[in-house]
Amino acid sequence: MRVFFTHLNSLIIILISFFFIASSTSFDTLTGTQILTTNQTLLSENQTFVLGFFRGSNTNYYLGIWYNNINPQTIVWVANRDNPIDNSKGYLKIGDNGNFVLLNSSGNPAWSSNQTSAKNPVLQLLETGNLVLKDSEQSNNYLWQSFDYPTDTLLPGMKLGWNFDTGIEKHLTSWKVTGEDPSSGDYTFKLDYRGLPEIFLRTNQTIIYQTGPWNGERFSGVPEMDTDTHSIVFSFSDDAHGAFYSFSIGNASLLSRLTVTSDSDGELQRRTWIESSESWNKFWYKPADQCDHYRECGPYGVCDNNASPVCTCMKGFSPKNPQAWNLRDGSGGCVRNTGLNCSTDKFLHLEHMKLPETSSVFINKSMTLDECGSLCKRNCSCTAYANIDIRNGGSGCVMWIGQLFDMNVYHTDGQDLYVRLAASDIGSTSSSKNRRAVLAIGITLSALVLVLGLVAICYLRKKRQQSSRGDERNMDDLKLPMFDFDTLSMATNNFSQDNKLGEGGFGSVYKGRLIEGQEIAVKRLSENSGQGINEFKNEIKLIAKLQHRNLVRLLGCCIEKNEKMVVYEYMENRGLDSIFFGVMVLEIITGKRNRFSGDNDKLNLLENVWRRWHEGTILTLVDSSMGNSYTESEVLRCIHVGLLCVQECAEDRPTMSSVILMLSSEAALMPCPKNPGFFLRRNHAETSSRNQDKTESVNQSSNFGFWEQQT
Repeated sequence: MRVFFTHLNSLIIILISFFFIASSTSFDTLTGTQILTTNQTLLSENQTFVLGFFRGSNTNYYLGIWYNNINPQTIVWVANRDNPIDNSKGYLKIGDNGNFVLLNSSGNPAWSSNQTSAKNPVLQLLETGNLVLKDSEQSNNYLWQSFDYPTDTLLPGMKLGWNFDTGIEKHLTSWKVTGEDPSSGDYTFKLDYRGLPEIFLRTNQTIIYQTGPWNGERFSGVPEMDTDTHSIVFSFSDDAHGAFYSFSIGNASLLSRLTVTSDSDGELQRRTWIESSESWNKFWYKPADQCDHYRECGPYGVCDNNASPVCTCMKGFSPKNPQAWNLRDGSGGCVRNTGLNCSTDKFLHLEHMKLPETSSVFINKSMTLDECGSLCKRNCSCTAYANIDIRNGGSGCVMWIGQLFDMNVYHTDGQDLYVRLAASDIGSTSSSKNRRAVLAIGITLSALVLVLGLVAICYLRKKRQQSSRGDERNMDDLKLPMFDFDTLSMATNNFSQDNKLGEGGFGSVYKGRLIEGQEIAVKRLSENSGQGINEFKNEIKLIAKLQHRNLVRLLGCCIEKNEKMVVYEYMENRGLDSIFFGVMVLEIITGKRNRFSGDNDKLNLLENVWRRWHEGTILTLVDSSMGNSYTESEVLRCIHVGLLCVQECAEDRPTMSSVILMLSSEAALMPCPKNPGFFLRRNHAETSSRNQDKTESVNQSSNFGFWEQQT
């Protein structure tokens, strides 16, 4: 009896809904009092599109949209592609909460739209093929639309891409079996907005084809996108709100659609309706040839359909695997004939190119091409550059860092690309000798550490003299430039390993170049350096006060994004660690240079300081020019630290954090120093007591810097 009443209620609902639909004057709209059964349809205003139920290759039923009066049936959207109804007794209605829901024969939901809060919701099929849910009192305010949830087909006016405001992403997914099974298949056509936005055709996660980036007129890898062809207009928008590709048709009588199919191992097809032959013409498709296949010619390889084999190496490159190359397997790509030399490199101008893959590039939309080339020239990691937009003479800058992939060359269309090559591979005609760049590392880790040590020592010497000036000025009072993080990141090529000068316990030091051309050294403190914001600011204040011609000049600092960085001028030529300077602290205190002599009657500075330290007469070596302006305890502490830092074994030398602590705190515990790391000779008493037979060579002393990397 209960089953009888259930079927009776369903029958009554169906009869009532049929009455309402049959008596309605608008066949494109479903109201809250109506339902749509499996044998009923909605028809758009000009009868171009139909909404209704269709049957798959099995007994399952699906709700979809297709073209009216076109045979065979061409479906452009499916609501419940992965949740079919198992028989023909399902129906569609607007739910109590304002959404619309697809119910099976038992009255249970099989699929529904997003929940809304419309007072008088209606469902309408538009002439564009867009199914919209809206409030009848607000006809232009769509609460939900099928265009936001495409399946395998992109219609005119639909958008493919990302809405950054709502987080909605729109892409195409093929049917499992084209024309038979509408469930989600293996092929997708999806926009990647990293770098320059471009669209990738994939099977699962494997890339089959990519369009190349949008260049203002078309995707650089789709020269067939002629804006005058059959009144089809292509457009692309990329801003803070989203990145979208779409197309429109000026000729209302033309029917055209873009579809991802499972045919031919996955294809992207543009089909147009030919009225005279009553058939869909495959107007355009990808991949169409060997060069359309992703990374067909490997790194630095260029694909040319008019060449045989299709893979070629640009000027200055040769096949990485000649044997495979000759057998028409170009996947190994190409390698440079000549290594790069940053200061003399030049750029090869290539025309009619599909730009390389841009998922990881530098972008500046305001730069000119000349500014882009100049920046790429100065950045030794930059391998190529081009304009972003080719319209009106070109604008914007895109720079590639690292290998170049997926390049094609065309005889027309495409765009200009500039690739970095060694000057000799460009074919320079200059008769002058190639300059040999002497770009030795000017500031190594130990050099920066030495500067910090010198600053601390000088500060102790002048502390009393400068006390009247006060040390509580704000950083703003020092008028010290503040660099932003992005500027330093770009200057150092995102703090790349190639730019690293050295590293230690406090962090790393990188060489960089500002956009105006000035070379800099950036000290980037690590998170575990133990230095907080206040300590960092105090250090900057101290360094800023002590500017001297023999000290590296401080240019500014950065406190941003939990980063603490100091920016110095870059000093070329040799680093301080290459010229012993390890005894510099002792030289400053004594006012004497550490001279090396074969005269056994003279002691070098380290021997002299070491002997006087043990005799307790070390203060007799203090520079007489200091007069009585120093404190004995401070000088003794500095000498003690200096001797600890020139101990023979590097493992015995203190870390930089320990040095700062010992110099700044009288309470810090300091170990007894061991033998210095460099003696020209030993005195006879030491020699006999230690039975030392070996002599220590001056040529082997270069390891004894003031502080090595761990200091």
